[in-house]
Amino acid sequence: MTIRVLIADDQALVRSGLRSLLARAKDVSVVGEAADGEEAVRQAASLRPDVVLMDIRMPGTDGITATRHILAGQEEDGCRVVILTTFDTDDHVFAALRAGASGFLTKDVDLAELRRAIVAVAAGDALLSPGVTRRLVARFARRQGVASGSGAGWEVLTARELDVVRLVAEGLANAEIAERLSISPHTAKTHITRAIAKLGVRDRVQLVILAYERGLVQPSS
Repeated sequence: MTIRVLIADDQALVRSGLRSLLARAKDVSVVGEAADGEEAVRQAASLRPDVVLMDIRMPGTDGITATRHILAGQEEDGCRVVILTTFDTDDHVFAALRAGASGFLTKDVDLAELRRAIVAVAAGDALLSPGVTRRLVARFARRQGVASGSGAGWEVLTARELDVVRLVAEGLANAEIAERLSISPHTAKTHITRAIAKLGVRDRVQLVILAYERGLVQPSS
């Protein structure tokens, strides 16, 4: 199956570079380009790409707003958004993840990494490594403050699912969670999938954000 990709970036050189890279990937096809967020929203609606590579800082409608519009009301298996950024410390990355993006890439990405990222998010996986997700989210949670974990909707989860969510938010990968709880990696993945469904979040990234925002885990000082 060919993965359909839309590139949204206000710099023509960046769009051209990404298109040239992806032309060498047999299972990926660039179906469109957008120079700003408003155009990205229109093209996403008409072209129905599997993945949107979205720049954050664009004139007019920015990438965060565009991401929110593109993902609004979509089914779980709908379009996925990957944020393009110059630096992984960009303050806007967190806002984009909170808006529903499945991860981010820096613009100097090579073909192998870019293809892996597109394939991963098209399959419904979160792009960020667990540790990177935790560090990024925790940094912004410290700035914003977090709510109390009590009465925050966690009662829909079983005790074991709650344990697994805590470990996801602490940055552990599935294999590490399995080892910590003496369960199989498949069982750990099943608990994560069920927690995502019960809490109504989009993916692992959103699960981590929710855990910090609702105070299930506290950001380290």
